[in-house]
Amino acid sequence: MNALINLKLVTIKRPSGLPAVVQRRNRLIAKIWEQTQLAKAQQEGRTFTRAVVRSVKDAETGGRTTVEVTRRVRPWWWTADNGKVCLNVKYGSKVIELAKGKTTVEIGTMTELVPILDTLKAAVAAGELDVQIEAISNTLRSGFTKK
Repeated sequence: MNALINLKLVTIKRPSGLPAVVQRRNRLIAKIWEQTQLAKAQQEGRTFTRAVVRSVKDAETGGRTTVEVTRRVRPWWWTADNGKVCLNVKYGSKVIELAKGKTTVEIGTMTELVPILDTLKAAVAAGELDVQIEAISNTLRSGFTKK
């Protein structure tokens, strides 16, 4: 019992889950991380795919087994007519409006892409895009309701 005297004991209930805003932020941060890894891989001349674990039914035995499947990551950036790299940030299948009427970030070259993605990730973590994410999430969610 002498060891417990040195600890600060409190009565706080552990939350049952993360708030929806934090879940959406984490989802977007994970997608930005994938884009960062894809950009780094392209700059180094490698390919980047993400691994997903899927459960598949075995035709012979009828049992379920888990298999690791690779998924291709599609880049959010492209080269514009003026030769500059442009970037859209996507949440699901929708493009996020970063400022009023502006959805695209213009980047000079591919070497500047990773720092821009890191800046976007910091902005999402700070909650600067919560309103836009909430709006897109509501529009995406409304597509799944029964009419």
